Amino acid sequence: MTEDKTPSFEMTWGSSTSSGYCTDEESDSEFEQFFTARTSFFPKSRKPAAAPTVKQDEQVESGKQEWTPADIQQKVKEYNAQINSNLFMNVNKDASYTGFIKVQFKLARPVSVPTPKKGSDAGARRASGVKRRTSFYLPKDASKHLHISSRTSSREVIEALLKKFTVVDNPGKFALFERSERHDQVYIRKLSDDERPLRLRLNAGPNEKVLSFVLKENETGEVNWHAFSMPELKNFLRILQREEEEHVKQIVQRYALARTKMQEALAGSTPG
Repeated sequence: MTEDKTPSFEMTWGSSTSSGYCTDEESDSEFEQFFTARTSFFPKSRKPAAAPTVKQDEQVESGKQEWTPADIQQKVKEYNAQINSNLFMNVNKDASYTGFIKVQFKLARPVSVPTPKKGSDAGARRASGVKRRTSFYLPKDASKHLHISSRTSSREVIEALLKKFTVVDNPGKFALFERSERHDQVYIRKLSDDERPLRLRLNAGPNEKVLSFVLKENETGEVNWHAFSMPELKNFLRILQREEEEHVKQIVQRYALARTKMQEALAGSTPG
């Protein structure tokens, strides 16, 4: 990527400080402590979501329309006229433009960051080849303002967010979504890796109800197991075993309870 095309990234916290749920463990055990607390490979059946997925045709097509430099100048002028803060967009000489997008974090799983180095202890870990990580849950209301260019892709937005906060998880685990509210309905659409979030922001205007961005786990029909590290995969196997044992235990208890009730009914009944 040439210098004139390299996007600049700036972030600020958009939420209040939270104590979080955090630990500092060995890389082969820290993930399990959090993953088992909030997720399951076999989740309970859920009620159908009240909000349907957005019909993408009209919205995506509007994002593919070519804009002339004059169009961009006019759109940026109209956008800035609606801004009540200093988060303005600016047009460059080459007709590209820069501005801010706000990304909300809706993560169900913890993120991992490197453990701060502590003198001789860090040297001993390097010598032994042991990597330590700290994992924590981000606050549910966490949000970030990110300064990007019109050339910045949604994939680059994800990578920049993770890099700024030294998150070591594979970017493939995450996806950027656009959220909009229309006619008392909430619509969610997953962005492709090459879509340009700032263009979507400019096209929709600054109103967060019309369009907002959300970072979530990359939940697809199939789990991309290659995106996980070896310690995580080993933990998943342990989680599967524990869930299997729990399901078996519940079934055994259910039949034992039914058997007890039947025996009590038989004991209390008088011969016919």
